[in-house]
Amino acid sequence: MRTVQSELLTLLRLIAIVLFFIWRIRHPHADGMWLWWISMVGDLWFGVTWLLNQVAKLNPIKRVPDLALLKQQFDDLPDGNSNLPRLDVFINTVDPINEPMIYTMNSILSILAVDYPVDRTATYLSDDGGSIIHYEGLLETANFALLWVPFCRKHCIEPRAPESYFAVKSRPYTGNVPDEFVDDHRRMSREYDEFKVRLDALFTKIPERSDAYNAEAKEGAKATWMADGTQWPGTWFDPAENHKKGQHAGIVKVMLNHPGDEPQFGAPASAANPLDFSAVDVRLPMLVYISREKSPDYDHQKKAGAMNVQLRVSALLTNAPFIINFDGDHYVNNSLAFRAAMCFMLDRRDGDNTAFVQFPQRFDDVDPTDRYCNHNRVFFDATLLGLNGIQGPSYVGTGCMFRRIAVYGIDPPRWRSDDFKIVDNANKFGNSMSFINSIPSAANQEWSMTSPPADEESIKEELDNVMKCAYEEGTEFGKEIGWVYNIATEDVVTGFRLHRTGWRSMYCRIEPDAFRGTAPINLTERLYQILRWSGGSLEMFFSHCPLLAGRRLNFMQQVAYTNMTAYPISSVFLVFYLLFPVIWIFRGEFYIQKPFPTYVLYLVIVIVMTELIGMVEIKWAGLTLLDWIRNEQFYIIGATAVYPLATLHIVLKLVFRGKGVSFKLTAKQATSTVNEKYAEMYMVHWTPLLIPTIVVIAVNVGAIGAAIGKAIVGGWSLLQMADASLGLVFNAWILLLIYPFALGIMGRWSKRPYLLFIFFVIAFVVVAAVVFAIHAARTGSVRFHFSHSGGASFPTSWGF
Repeated sequence: MRTVQSELLTLLRLIAIVLFFIWRIRHPHADGMWLWWISMVGDLWFGVTWLLNQVAKLNPIKRVPDLALLKQQFDDLPDGNSNLPRLDVFINTVDPINEPMIYTMNSILSILAVDYPVDRTATYLSDDGGSIIHYEGLLETANFALLWVPFCRKHCIEPRAPESYFAVKSRPYTGNVPDEFVDDHRRMSREYDEFKVRLDALFTKIPERSDAYNAEAKEGAKATWMADGTQWPGTWFDPAENHKKGQHAGIVKVMLNHPGDEPQFGAPASAANPLDFSAVDVRLPMLVYISREKSPDYDHQKKAGAMNVQLRVSALLTNAPFIINFDGDHYVNNSLAFRAAMCFMLDRRDGDNTAFVQFPQRFDDVDPTDRYCNHNRVFFDATLLGLNGIQGPSYVGTGCMFRRIAVYGIDPPRWRSDDFKIVDNANKFGNSMSFINSIPSAANQEWSMTSPPADEESIKEELDNVMKCAYEEGTEFGKEIGWVYNIATEDVVTGFRLHRTGWRSMYCRIEPDAFRGTAPINLTERLYQILRWSGGSLEMFFSHCPLLAGRRLNFMQQVAYTNMTAYPISSVFLVFYLLFPVIWIFRGEFYIQKPFPTYVLYLVIVIVMTELIGMVEIKWAGLTLLDWIRNEQFYIIGATAVYPLATLHIVLKLVFRGKGVSFKLTAKQATSTVNEKYAEMYMVHWTPLLIPTIVVIAVNVGAIGAAIGKAIVGGWSLLQMADASLGLVFNAWILLLIYPFALGIMGRWSKRPYLLFIFFVIAFVVVAAVVFAIHAARTGSVRFHFSHSGGASFPTSWGF
């Protein structure tokens, strides 16, 4: 897939870089040796990291799932049933305010309606806040699904998340009953609007109900009450002991029971049944609500801890051999996505050794220009595709299908010894024998018919046990089993652990996009997101160093992981470059090596080759020029605003043994009208993270203005002017790269981008005028004095 063109350009650029370094070593910069040494070390680091980045893309392989073959092998059976393996779906959410509940419920509706055997999927919602709002919202969603899911099946709806579906006014019809579609669509739209009203009403309905029950009970604590007249075991609106965030009982509730094996057709249209489902299978997949036990005496390990509880609870109830996970703000955009991933998992060539299948992340409601590089397509469509030709892409937190036994820390078939046992040490899995006994069963069900799910009531004690805070004491959960703990980027480290044990992964990109979600379009929120990623990456580099991973991790995969985890260190050198203009403004020292023409020639060759490689990469990865430009811009923004802080944080952690980067939930904003759609992008949330990049802007603006001023007053020699001209190109290029950041701090003024250009011009003129005035004051050629009348007099040579 990668062209000979690209490989040749990479080789030529590498040769050019080596020759450039040799030339620089032979011609040291005698006028400013300390600048020369800093630039040499920095350029060496940039050259090495560039090479590591290119190495990971040497053999990109695009694998296309064969859905027709999967259907032929597993669906087209004489008895009409399907032999596709059982699949457990994990969804995670915490706060119905910061993560609007409408997103989470749309995610669930899209999952319930996927094109996968209905009796072979189960969905587990993990509510890590223990909120009754989520619980009753899930009840409402289960009721609405009785209409929505059959409607999707009847008319072959895409996408199957109602919020996204109804947002588009017209779509091509692909169903089989077009004469009924218009009426069904209109009725379904009304039903969905009413469903949203019911969800919103929960925020007032539940407190009012609780107030009524509390008035009757006349107890001291103000409890939160369920509709059946019992107290909610989770978090209360008025926090109380054992009923507050971080301290409440575990909860497991089956909202929709496992359906039968035979199709169940709906009723014809009537007064009680507004839609005709007489020819539609109306069964719904199993749906389970989970909120794990929490106690202030334990570290709950955030999302990783919640997913490990889901892992154990699902093992007791359904024990599907495959798992797919979503964040609460992601939904299924392509109903065939689960089948696409299963094509790789069940591939008889190397499917048994595949631990997970990762889909690229795609987002809705990002501004058309993708100002803050939310789509990040260079990473998802180029870097991950490149890794697909080695040992596979990294795990990126959502939209990923796992093999259950791989998550349990069991070796892949290719690395198993002759005396291999699925469970070699039961103690590392905890004290639940039911859970331990489920492990070999999950391994055996990958290619065989699965047993029916367990009944919730019959294993209630076991469910309560595996949700307890103390269950993981003395086990390997969070280390060699499940999702990894004590690191901000638990997703990447979990995928790395699977690769380190010899498993491989697959990258799957399909059209339409498999899944879509929401992304932070506010500058500050985006910077905090990148801070967590970059800090977590550095934590991983020092705590799980890829270079020490062992022989089961492919060497090229080690190189790729090293580049993916050590990249924030580049900011240390980059910040020096970005602040160098201060030195030549005040001291007149330049970091331009002599002889000047040779230096410029090498720079031009290296830069032109870099751009050509980028253009070729755009072609083979299916990117756009805007994708590539935004990636370059936000790399510089991250390198000035976030990466230095992440690097400093990790250094302090290593020196003082402190905590790593903390997890900050990225707030998502639910919007209802087109006018409000990008409102968050134009809001400025001031934070110290903005200061470093503002300083870089000021320094480079000042450098350009000072250069103009010195050129006017004749403060430089001809050689200095040549050096300065190259520096000015660098300054202008940096300002162009930081342009999205500058728009971000303008707030609503950024709707008129030309104002930024005007501001820069004014700033250049002001700085140039200051330089001119300082020069004039020093030389005495211009004198400012004020008369008694308050006016100013100027020398006659100015022509006034």
